[in-house]
Amino acid sequence: MKQTVNRALVLAALAFVALTGCSAMDAQNPSGVLRPVNAVADGSDPHLMLNGADIVAYFVQGRPMRGSAQFSSTYEDVTFRFASAEHKALFDAQPKRYLPQFGGYCTNGIVYGIPWGGDMDTWRIIDDKLYIFGGQGSKDAFELDVAGNLKLAQHYWADEVAGTNSFWQRGKRLVFRVPHYKTGAALAAEVASARSQQ
Repeated sequence: MKQTVNRALVLAALAFVALTGCSAMDAQNPSGVLRPVNAVADGSDPHLMLNGADIVAYFVQGRPMRGSAQFSSTYEDVTFRFASAEHKALFDAQPKRYLPQFGGYCTNGIVYGIPWGGDMDTWRIIDDKLYIFGGQGSKDAFELDVAGNLKLAQHYWADEVAGTNSFWQRGKRLVFRVPHYKTGAALAAEVASARSQQ
């Protein structure tokens, strides 16, 4: 019975992938080594990182900023936009220094092997690396155990996610969950409990 349910879930996930359209799938899965990435297609930019957020601004300004098509660079088949020529020059000189970790997907999602989400307004820099989150709830859950969750995210990114198709990986891990999987409600309850003890 369980095997039949699992097969049905896999088929449902595959149908979901087919119905979501090729545009999003193409945007998140460029041909370069940065694959998958939290990207969208925008005009002539088929793989625009973080919906055009200026990734250098997090380091230099200490806040998210929207980039402009006027100041853009392409690195490994992914387009990055910047708020100024200065930010573009910093990126062009050292692109790897500014890249968001885990393809710009929600860091807490990667803890579960799921490349999904990522909100330019919810972020954190840890050891001079940029981490993006899918919202404040995801960030709060991640921060319950930064070291442990970072170790899990690095493991799943290296062993499962990096170099794969985002939609296939997402579908797989939504059906076949990691052993430590917790629902959003369970994580929210843990966050609330931790806050009540402070």
